[in-house]
Amino acid sequence: MLPMLTDEQQMLKDSLERFQRDNPFDKRKALLAKLGADDDPVWSQFAELGWLAATLPEEHGGLGGSNADLALLMEQFGRGLIASPFVPTIALGVTALRVAGNTQQQAAILPAVAEGRAKLALAHLDAPKRPVEARRDGAGFRIAGEKVAVSYGAQAGHLLVSARTSVGISLFLVPRDADGLAIANYRTHDDGWAADIRFDGLRVAADQVVGAVDGGLPAIEAALDTGAACLCAEAVGAMWTLHDMTLDYLKVRKQFGATIGSFQAIQHRIVNVYMKCQLAQSMALSAMAALDLTDAAQRGRGVSAAKVFIGRAARFVGEEAIQLHGGIAMTDEYAAGHYFKRLTMIDMAYGDADHHLRELAKMGGLS
Repeated sequence: MLPMLTDEQQMLKDSLERFQRDNPFDKRKALLAKLGADDDPVWSQFAELGWLAATLPEEHGGLGGSNADLALLMEQFGRGLIASPFVPTIALGVTALRVAGNTQQQAAILPAVAEGRAKLALAHLDAPKRPVEARRDGAGFRIAGEKVAVSYGAQAGHLLVSARTSVGISLFLVPRDADGLAIANYRTHDDGWAADIRFDGLRVAADQVVGAVDGGLPAIEAALDTGAACLCAEAVGAMWTLHDMTLDYLKVRKQFGATIGSFQAIQHRIVNVYMKCQLAQSMALSAMAALDLTDAAQRGRGVSAAKVFIGRAARFVGEEAIQLHGGIAMTDEYAAGHYFKRLTMIDMAYGDADHHLRELAKMGGLS
C-alpha cells in the first residue's frame, strides 16, 4: 500500500504475504471454526509474528509502529480475506485506552494485548428502545440498557462501554464475565462474530471509568475514526484481490472461440475496476494520514471522505467482479463472492457511505 517501504515495513509485508500463502482460501473454513476462541490459531500467529504489538507503545510491550504500518497490515488482511478481532481490539479498544485511559488501565491491558492474551471490543451502539445509562451508586456506577452489533463482543476479555451519564457520555472498562451482563453471540454476513449485550444493573467501580466522567466522547470518536480508516485499507486489499482474480479469469474463460478478455468491451470494464482500485488506495492512505491530525474535526473529515469514496468504489468493484465471472462467482466454493460479502460489511461498519456523506455536509466538507 505504501509507495516506498522501510526495511521494517518490507519485513512486515513479507511476513503477511507468507501467512497468506500458508493459509489459502481452501483452509478458511477450518480457521473460521476457531475464530475468536482462546485457542484461535490465527490470533496466536498474529501475536507470534508481532502484528498485535506492531503499533502499540514501546513502554507497554509494543513496537511503536506508525499508522502507516497499520495501513500495511490492514491492506494485507483484506487481500487474504483474514477474519479476526484485530480491528475491534487494536483499532478501537487500544485507541480508546491510549486516548483516555489512565496509566494503570494502560499497564493492565496493553501488554496483554501485545502478547495475544487479551482482546477488546467497543460497545457503542445503543438498542433503539434500551439506551445504556450509568447512574451514580456510591463511589461507582450502575449500568443498565442494551448495546447491539458489538463486533467480537463475546470474544473480548474486556468491553469498552459507552453510557449516558449526568451531562454527557462516559466510557467504562468492563470485564466480559462481570455480574449483570448478558451476551447474545451470533455470526455476521461475512463469517465474523457480533453480539448484543444487555446490562442489568451492572455495577462498576470508579477506577473503571476510562477518562473523565461525562468526557468519553472524544475517545470514542478517535476510536471509530481509527476503525473506519483501518477498514478503508482492508477494503482496498480486498478490491485488489478481486481485480486480480477477475483479470486472471478473463484470460482463460473462452466464448465464441476466444478468451473473453480479448473483447474490447470487457477490457474497458476491467480497466475501470483497476482505476477504482487505484483511487481507493489513495483515499485509504489519506484516511490513515488523517489519523495523525490533532484537530478532531479535520481527522473526521479526512476519514469520512475516504469512507464515502471507498464504500461506493468497493460496491462497483464487487459487482463488476461478480458479473465478469458469471455464475461461478456466486458459489460458496469460489472466493469472489466471499470478498464481495466482506466489502459489503465494511461499507456498513462505522457508518456507510451515505452516513459519512451526511457527516461531510455537516462539517462543510463538500464546499
